Amino acid sequence: MEAALISTSSNPFALAAGINYFFALLPDDSARSAIAGAGERFRKSHRVSGSPVGIDNLHLTLCPMGKPERLRWPLEEALLAAAGDVRAQGFTVTLDSAMRFSVRDGQFPFVLCADGLTTAAALELRKAVAAAQSRVGLQVSGVSSFLPHVAMLHGHAVDAIEESVAAIQWQVSEFVLIRSFFGQSKYEVVGRWPLVAAAAPEPLDLLAEMASLADLADLAELPDWSDVE
Repeated sequence: MEAALISTSSNPFALAAGINYFFALLPDDSARSAIAGAGERFRKSHRVSGSPVGIDNLHLTLCPMGKPERLRWPLEEALLAAAGDVRAQGFTVTLDSAMRFSVRDGQFPFVLCADGLTTAAALELRKAVAAAQSRVGLQVSGVSSFLPHVAMLHGHAVDAIEESVAAIQWQVSEFVLIRSFFGQSKYEVVGRWPLVAAAAPEPLDLLAEMASLADLADLAELPDWSDVE
């Protein structure tokens, strides 16, 4: 859900009670459906009691809001300004494993985790977002400690679970700022920022390849003069 800029507190430089912010990547429609389906299969196969994350709330948390230190603007404006300063390249997210995280709020989050290539690309974007926040007075700690994942459901299970799953992918073309509300399954998209499209591979020049192969064939037919004195 798209949201307008709001006054978050009587002190615009402080975080209002019950509100939080974080930067995230949102799956496309196809990936959302696939994640929801994986969550349902996971719940049934492992007999997990709990509630699935709403399909419209599925997201990959990219970077938390930094701790305010000498903010240059009111909090929400500072976050928007920081995001607007980020320049990074898009990439493909691949989720290929499922696991149960440690207990949180009395329930276990069951998540889909990203592969190594996704983790490396998302970490670079996370670092860029954290650095941009730092420039406006928001300090993010633990930037390099990062396991990209999408929560499927929150519930209860006796055993620890970690397993491979059929890969779910989507192309990341933007990142977003989300406003969340404590104790509520409610997220609002405050802003969106595009990423630079990844360069497409150059098309194969078949004529050039054929000419190159022909040259190699001609060379192969040359006489061997190595034994001539």
